[in-house]
Amino acid sequence: MIVNCTSQEVKPFAEFALKHKIPFINTTIPNDGGIQNNPYLVVLNPTLRTQCEGMYRFIQKYFALNPLVVFRKKGSTESYIQNIWEEFGKQAMGSPIQFKYVDLPDSFTVNQLTQHLDSNKQSVCIAGTLDAAFGRRLAQQLAGIHKSYPLTIIGMPTWDNITREFSRPEFKGPEIIYSNPFYNPRTDKLSQEINSQFAGSMYARPSDMVFRGYEVTWNYAKLLLQFGNDIASNLGNKSHLQFTAYDIQPVLSKPSMQLQYFENKKLYFLRWQDGMIKTVQ
Repeated sequence: MIVNCTSQEVKPFAEFALKHKIPFINTTIPNDGGIQNNPYLVVLNPTLRTQCEGMYRFIQKYFALNPLVVFRKKGSTESYIQNIWEEFGKQAMGSPIQFKYVDLPDSFTVNQLTQHLDSNKQSVCIAGTLDAAFGRRLAQQLAGIHKSYPLTIIGMPTWDNITREFSRPEFKGPEIIYSNPFYNPRTDKLSQEINSQFAGSMYARPSDMVFRGYEVTWNYAKLLLQFGNDIASNLGNKSHLQFTAYDIQPVLSKPSMQLQYFENKKLYFLRWQDGMIKTVQ
């Protein structure tokens, strides 16, 4: 079952998959639905925990020696993100990185940002909230002061919904980095053929969901033909991937190490700067 579902639909689909021993490919929702002990569930859009752990590794690799300031609004999700980083820092390899957490009101000002920045050091400013509107305001105000305060901006995966705005003049200057598990630059031959097909028959440009639907269907249909009834044991096989380098890994409970479900752990880190985008990792 390849499904584009809501958060509320993940659990019933997963229960049906387990009962009938049919793999359920959750293509869109970054949520496990509270599912446990279900080897037939595959979460393609990584959960918030996986996203945050990936951000931690990325920051630790490239910016561990920089001042790290997490700007955020107050809320339970923001506290959850902090808890993930603190827990992961205790088990990750290398020295734990030190974040400075700054709570801001929705109508924060530039002065409330600059008091936590150093004009003599390259600061890394991290959005510690999933609120994309808050993130947009944060990125815009930081971009406006980047000449006086050298900085890099790192956002949450929800920033994928606002990236088109980063080509506007008010975001010019600093590098803006965020993660995306489904990045496709559309430069390969197949992507160009799909673009041409849409332009010729539908007079439109295919959305990212078109490419995701195509590659997910192709990948798992091919695996079904290849492995038949044994497909559930080969959900992480990479033989038929198209645009995205999925990394399907088992999610294990602690401390029993029992299989809960499978999840895509691949994250692309994308950098916007002066209207141009490219992958960092």
